[in-house]
Amino acid sequence: MPTTQTNELNMTQSLNVIDDLSMNLEGTVQIWLVPVYEKFPFLENTFFDIPLGNLFAAILVFLLFLLFRKLFTLIFIGTLQKFSKLTDTYNDDKIISALKGPIRFAFILVGAHLFFLIIFKETEFIKNILNTLVVYTIFWAIISVLESLRDLFHHATEKFNPDLAKEMGNFILKIVKVLVGGVGLGAMLQVWGINVTALVASLGLGGLAFALAAKDTASNMFGSFALLADKSIRIGEWIKVGGVEGTVEDIGMRTTKIRSFEKSLITVPNQIVSNSPIENFSRRGVRRIKMRIGLTYSTTGEQMNTIVREIRSMLHNHEKISQKETLLVNFESFGDSALNIFIYTFTSTANWERYLNIREDIHLKIMKIVEDNGSSFAFPSQSIYVEQMPEENVL
Repeated sequence: MPTTQTNELNMTQSLNVIDDLSMNLEGTVQIWLVPVYEKFPFLENTFFDIPLGNLFAAILVFLLFLLFRKLFTLIFIGTLQKFSKLTDTYNDDKIISALKGPIRFAFILVGAHLFFLIIFKETEFIKNILNTLVVYTIFWAIISVLESLRDLFHHATEKFNPDLAKEMGNFILKIVKVLVGGVGLGAMLQVWGINVTALVASLGLGGLAFALAAKDTASNMFGSFALLADKSIRIGEWIKVGGVEGTVEDIGMRTTKIRSFEKSLITVPNQIVSNSPIENFSRRGVRRIKMRIGLTYSTTGEQMNTIVREIRSMLHNHEKISQKETLLVNFESFGDSALNIFIYTFTSTANWERYLNIREDIHLKIMKIVEDNGSSFAFPSQSIYVEQMPEENVL
């Protein structure tokens, strides 16, 4: 007797949730069909062993649930959305929108359940499929609600680290979603009578092999922890790492997604990001202007001295040039075809568009200074000097 009890305890019972959703409507439909069969005997004929009356009733019930699904969305969900707009927070709007899909799908599942019950074709296999879809819908709703509350995760992590609130919030949300998804997967396995506890235990026996196979995943996960802890990058920043340059779109548990300037999405494993030099262009407050301009060799020493002095003064007085950084303007060298002036300075902004506007303004001002002092810009050229013309042959 004790052995029997032990065996019963060790048995895995299948999870069954779909039966509770029908509310015995199939029995009510069957009662309604009795007078119909009496009045229309031809409905007792079968189609694939299904009485025609039951088949028509099953189709009608399924279509009614599709209609209920549409009415529920229009009336109930629509009313809730109108009331939610009256509140001060947007979280209730997001939750209602997140539950809209799972609730609509639930009507289809109940309709399908009744359809198979009425035609007497709900086998154990079909019931398991429907139960699996019900569990999937429940956890779909939970994960959708979690996703809709993403801002709450950001707000919660902001108290610990305001600079990385978005990145940390996204990371914690992903972990919670993975855990919820794991529970949902276990529940779906339970529907099919699979002993989840025994399955987890068996995975423990092969833990070494699993660890070796998943070492890269573990490295990427620890890489994501390192990125968040070091505050190396943030979402929206312009970076260059491992030959990849672009804007950070997402820092995940395994990879970092970077949107290149060609608008392609590049996925980089966190292990590579955390172990590679990261050039973060968004963290710089200034941007460099480095150029060499060449003047013609007809420029006199006095002209050169005046041009260099006026360019240096113009940069020192320019409101968009950072005066805290290095500023150099010097007559640098005698080039092959030009007298070279070296200019080295920094703009007061790192924004690319504003930087280009400032650089354009600097170029135009330099052109005016050169022109006002009677000089001009040189271009690559060669001069050929002939010492003596050859004598003409006189015949």
